[in-house]
Amino acid sequence: MPTVLLVADRQSVIDHVRASLSAPDMFVIEHRDPETAAGVAYEEDVDTVLVDMRVGSMGAMAVTRALRAAADDRDPIPVTIYIDRDADNFIAGRSGADRWVPKSASASELRAAVTPNGADA
Repeated sequence: MPTVLLVADRQSVIDHVRASLSAPDMFVIEHRDPETAAGVAYEEDVDTVLVDMRVGSMGAMAVTRALRAAADDRDPIPVTIYIDRDADNFIAGRSGADRWVPKSASASELRAAVTPNGADA
């Protein structure tokens, strides 16, 4: 069962992701504080991280970079950024994220994006 760390602070985003990823074969951990997300990701040994593009004061780019820095000598955890608009593709690509998916994506597209070895962005 893949474990997804959802880094988001808006309830509407959390509710949408929960509804999209709700299945017996997936476990979602909600985390609202982008500043502590990297530590939590490695402490909880999650399989992947889904970051809202506009989370808190840091944003997805900073969260992704913090996750990469926290990896140390471990394999980095795959990161998917949940983007708001097409213009965010550039930022998501520059962040070092593995994938990015628009908020308008279907539930199956979101599941594929956050599933390890899932579809590429």
